[in-house]
Amino acid sequence: MPSTSDQPDPRESVYRERREDAVAAYLGRTPVIYQHDIPLHPLAAHWAAQADDAPQNLFLTGAIGVGKTHTAWQATRLWLDRRIANTGRQPTIQTWRSTRLFDALQPNNHDYDGRTLTAQLQRTDLLYIDDLAAARVSPSGWTQERLYEIFDERYINRRPVLITCDVLPGETEAIVGERVQSRMREMFRGGVLLLEGDDRRKGAAA
Repeated sequence: MPSTSDQPDPRESVYRERREDAVAAYLGRTPVIYQHDIPLHPLAAHWAAQADDAPQNLFLTGAIGVGKTHTAWQATRLWLDRRIANTGRQPTIQTWRSTRLFDALQPNNHDYDGRTLTAQLQRTDLLYIDDLAAARVSPSGWTQERLYEIFDERYINRRPVLITCDVLPGETEAIVGERVQSRMREMFRGGVLLLEGDDRRKGAAA
């Protein structure tokens, strides 16, 4: 007769269902164009499977249209799946396009309270900011101060950040300010992934 240890653990089925439900829910929040899987760069896949006790940041850069945002959404789904599998709990993820985030952090924005949002972005398990250099106008001094509070808190507590951008971390001072850029240089040391290739959107329109 099989020993008790050979019997399937019913909790495993529950955990698997929870994980699948959480990933499916996140997929439902993903913009439609990024919901299908693409070949994932090995560094992005490695980031998604990182150990829970060694959080790593990832900075996806490259020319416009090479697949930075698509890679980021897919890597984030894998990160979510692995984190639930490893810890048994569902982590929180905040995803923001940079232009919308900068507007939301403004003190005169009536849809968001800047300080409440800042606290949420400091504490969330994963912060994903898309297209960091997209804004035509640099954020205000107030917004850059909020960005400093967000990045400094995540830096000292080693909470992971995922960013897509068409310039390198060392070229972002005009966007995020000197203090944030200084932290980003260290946060993304060894975690900068340059994606290369043609503009996929041009191919789709051909």
